[in-house]
Amino acid sequence: MRNRSVADLMTPTAVAVQPGTSFKEIARLLDEYGITAVPVVDEDNRPVGVVSEADLLRRHTAKDGPSTAEAMMTSPVVVARPSWTAVEAARLMERHRVKRLPVVDAGGQLIGVLSRSDLLQLFLRRDRAIQEEILEDVAIRILGLSPASLHIDVDEGRVTLTGTLERKSLAPVFVRLCESVDGVVEVVDRLVYEDVDGPVTDAPVADGHGGGAPPLS
Repeated sequence: MRNRSVADLMTPTAVAVQPGTSFKEIARLLDEYGITAVPVVDEDNRPVGVVSEADLLRRHTAKDGPSTAEAMMTSPVVVARPSWTAVEAARLMERHRVKRLPVVDAGGQLIGVLSRSDLLQLFLRRDRAIQEEILEDVAIRILGLSPASLHIDVDEGRVTLTGTLERKSLAPVFVRLCESVDGVVEVVDRLVYEDVDGPVTDAPVADGHGGGAPPLS
């Protein structure tokens, strides 16, 4: 079971500008590539800021001061790492109210850009792929459940679990692991149980990641 990372989802060939790039050149790049913002990098290809459509409109309305990337950009820049999960990146976007994150390597150099539209790709995952991952990775490999006793239905990312579990305490673990699968929007628990027991104290986790991708604003 593997959640897709920022490296999997980002656009690797990022469009970037220098601090001295002009207003008109930035506007042309945004239009040409169909993007809403562009990172500003220094001579070592390290992000120092971001210029967005809002920054251009603000400068055009004010009509004062220099119209270069350095003068218009938002700084310091909020960046992501390629090893982060989509959940971590989405939370950072929400916290800082940004729509795009420059992605940098260990040396701080720009290697790509992650946008909200990139994150939405998680929810375009085919239902069949989601169903297979839940059955093979979650139910069989992680929890050791019998596939003969379960039915997993996936419709537009909505997962419905039916069937019989040996212990009731496995149900919340099963649901939580299903929620962590990429593309899952909701999990409906309609499971029944052979025995009712206490809580599981050593519940397995999905590769250190918990929770599905949060809604994007």
